[in-house]
Amino acid sequence: MKNITLAVEDEVLEQVKLTAAEQGTTVYALVREFFATVAAKRHANDGARQALLRLAYEASGDMGSKTWNRAALHDR
Repeated sequence: MKNITLAVEDEVLEQVKLTAAEQGTTVYALVREFFATVAAKRHANDGARQALLRLAYEASGDMGSKTWNRAALHDR
């Protein structure tokens, strides 16, 4: 586990301390939870992106035969 140092505005830190106290936790725990949430979302997005790419490569992509031409499309 790595330690980090953050610089936070005094007002923000005071609000976060109040929030942590209301939730019965610590600022440290809130920061760790936030980081874990960000990492989990990124992991989920990566998984969804990979699944979508896999589907795109595996799809047959059969669009049928072309039964029209440019002149017919613009014929009024």
